[in-house]
Amino acid sequence: MENNKQNQTEQQLPVNKVEDVEFAMENADQEDLEALARAEQADQRQES
Repeated sequence: MENNKQNQTEQQLPVNKVEDVEFAMENADQEDLEALARAEQADQRQES
């Protein structure tokens, strides 16, 4: 029964698509700022 539920859930998942998302600093919360800092650190590691 659990496999049946899992199969139904998998079939109902949305199709993955690419969307452009604009980052608005004025709407950013603390989690957004932390994610931005982590992304910048990751970029710096990739460059070195």
